[in-house]
Amino acid sequence: MARVLVTGGAGFIGSHVADLLLDQGHEVSVFDNLATGRRENVHPRARLHEVDLRDAEATFRVVEAAQPEYVHHLAAQPNVRISTERPAYDADVNIIGALNLLEACHAVGVKRLVYSSSGGAIYGEHGELPLTEDAPIVPISPYGVSKYTVELYLKAANVVWGLEYVILRYANVYGPRQDPKGEAGVVSLFTDAMLAGEQPRIFGDGGATRDYVHVSDVARANLAAMSARALNAYNVGTGVQTSVRELFDALAAVAGFTVEPIYDDPRPGEIRHSMVDATRLRTDTGWRPEFDLAAGLRDTFEYYRAKKGTEPLSGKAR
Repeated sequence: MARVLVTGGAGFIGSHVADLLLDQGHEVSVFDNLATGRRENVHPRARLHEVDLRDAEATFRVVEAAQPEYVHHLAAQPNVRISTERPAYDADVNIIGALNLLEACHAVGVKRLVYSSSGGAIYGEHGELPLTEDAPIVPISPYGVSKYTVELYLKAANVVWGLEYVILRYANVYGPRQDPKGEAGVVSLFTDAMLAGEQPRIFGDGGATRDYVHVSDVARANLAAMSARALNAYNVGTGVQTSVRELFDALAAVAGFTVEPIYDDPRPGEIRHSMVDATRLRTDTGWRPEFDLAAGLRDTFEYYRAKKGTEPLSGKAR
């Protein structure tokens, strides 16, 4: 078993990765500034370090104290809209923060870094789907630019320092613990509105499509990356394309919700269609998604319903 550091380990995806690492017997340290992460997400057996990656000295102290053999880097500014409004802030968190972490990893001799990138934002718009890892990289948002920039820095870090890396390009991740008020994804936003008896909001005409992958499957991909072929990028997704309107209808069926959504203007920087091919990850590690969308939405909705302590919906907005 190994010593592992998870940045963003109090957040949505990171906390699931940390939990699974602990289940597998690893020693886990969590690095999180709790800007969007929650202390309650951190497993009691994980050691929490409340630090911001933009603080280079504090980052080094934590990495030096933890002495990790592996690092899962999930801490990020994850919001495309914020990246278009505040690109310098996005770059400060996603690029400068990552560089501080890379320097600390080099200093203490980390064996491998698993980096959580984007399987949608970095590729941009493409006519033919699903996208393989060899698709052209043409991001249309500052967020996509920042995530891909770190991929390039990882390649340089390997050449200069010999640091092993594996890049995971996630499709649209959803599931328990996603915060509709923070690292909001459309599933958590729809669920939050339905449980409140309010009309969910769809940005655009509802025809935009995504590849929705359950957070438990993503956590398993992160663990698979610890033994995957180094210096490689892997897509993490289902290879199934679902429109926002189809997603709404599927979740409404689970919730027993019959109110129509509100349609609003599309948000800048958002791509129209996205779906990834995860064949490389399946071939190299045996990973494959265990949740189809119907099962994943049921799991997610029941989590939020239980957390709110609400009864099943009658199908009418209050």
